[in-house]
Amino acid sequence: MENFIGANFLLQSHLAERLYFDYAADLPIIDYHAHLSPQEIFVDRKFENITQIWLQGDHYKWRAMRVLGVDERFITGNASDREKFQHWAETVPYTLRNPLFHWTHMELKNPFGVSELLNGVSAEGIYNHTKECLQRDQFSSRGLLQHFNVEMVGTTDDPIDTLDAHLALGNSDFKTQVLPSFRPDRCLNIGGGDSFRLYISQLAAAAGGAIFDLDTLLVALFKRVDFFHAAGCRIADHGLGQLPLQGQVSTEEINRVLRAVLDGDDASASLVVQEAFAFYILSSLAKRYHQLGWVQQYHLGAIRNNNKRLLQLLGPDTGFDSIGDYRQAVGLSNFLNHLDASDQLAKTIIYNLNPADNAVFATMAGNFQSGGIRGKIQFGSAWWFLDQLDGMEQQINTLSNMGLLSCFIGMLTDSRSFLSYSRHAYFRRLLCNIFARDVENGVLPNDSKWIGEIITAICYGNAKQYFFSNQVT
Repeated sequence: MENFIGANFLLQSHLAERLYFDYAADLPIIDYHAHLSPQEIFVDRKFENITQIWLQGDHYKWRAMRVLGVDERFITGNASDREKFQHWAETVPYTLRNPLFHWTHMELKNPFGVSELLNGVSAEGIYNHTKECLQRDQFSSRGLLQHFNVEMVGTTDDPIDTLDAHLALGNSDFKTQVLPSFRPDRCLNIGGGDSFRLYISQLAAAAGGAIFDLDTLLVALFKRVDFFHAAGCRIADHGLGQLPLQGQVSTEEINRVLRAVLDGDDASASLVVQEAFAFYILSSLAKRYHQLGWVQQYHLGAIRNNNKRLLQLLGPDTGFDSIGDYRQAVGLSNFLNHLDASDQLAKTIIYNLNPADNAVFATMAGNFQSGGIRGKIQFGSAWWFLDQLDGMEQQINTLSNMGLLSCFIGMLTDSRSFLSYSRHAYFRRLLCNIFARDVENGVLPNDSKWIGEIITAICYGNAKQYFFSNQVT
């Protein structure tokens, strides 16, 4: 059966087609949050087959296969790449109405030119065709970034990372900017026991000094922030269930507990102290971000590693996270207020994972805008479980109703795959169709040039300005 992904996919009117092809389709991509490997970009990795570039590390696909009852051996186990692809191909027909069905066929069509649906019967031919394609230079990691017209990739990097690949890429002639993002989540987990102590020792080694209290911890973190800044980093990222509350715990008490924990005593690290510690470190870092002109991102709402048995077997980030039902409003308000009170609130993107909280996030962003900065506080794009047609449209509609969609910085991939750039086309097509539908329903003026310019800004121009203007060098 022929692939249903045609030139006008998702574009349900002539106006939608005109808006997309005239104002969105050919724009460069600023992928300001991704999980691509900078090392794979540096060495310009060529993948041996589609399993390696498409299935390894993709917990979206893994979850679907598990629902269908596929044995774990063919998902993350020791089956061959060909066997794993076969089981994924046999899963695809059952993903109807899941975004995986669209993404799969968009990514096969572009860049591989595959025009048939993937299933158990077509699997062998598609596997062989894509394997042959992947041997060509234009299908290497760098080749694919150039193919998709990616202007910038923001990777996700731990403070202890050496950034060797980023530094080497910065000195190369590769046209796509590959910039690190500072992700300090692990230093916030004072209740983590031995894993926290191990991480702090690694951070101390990376920063070149001992860590034994709050002051020395912040010195180490600020050294790493400065190192990242020198390497081109201008974005910090944080993945949290919710923003921590400051509470009534004194700095002296937080410091006492940290010292005890670093000495191996976890007894005094109560939940209240853990939260106060996280607030202290996070807010201190946020003030440094502001000083350097960085953008800070907060991905909020995931409840992680729910299946403890499989966490022990497979490790984290293997497909056992879901949407949490955390209370978000008070933490967001307190944290942003704390920074704003001293005029140390950096440009901030807040991402919501629970659709029930969309209005909370959209209205909270409106409380902390600032003169002279267009869309300083952003209600970020629909992400993870909401990165699909319904989730994206809900985010767009909520932002439209409670903020200014025209100032939105648009889409990102949040992906580990070099094939995921079709998601930008997915978003752009949906966006154009939404605007066209409103025009045809008589709720927007029929001015394609005016609306088209707003679409161009959302898909590219706003992000370009947001991330690359008013930077501290």
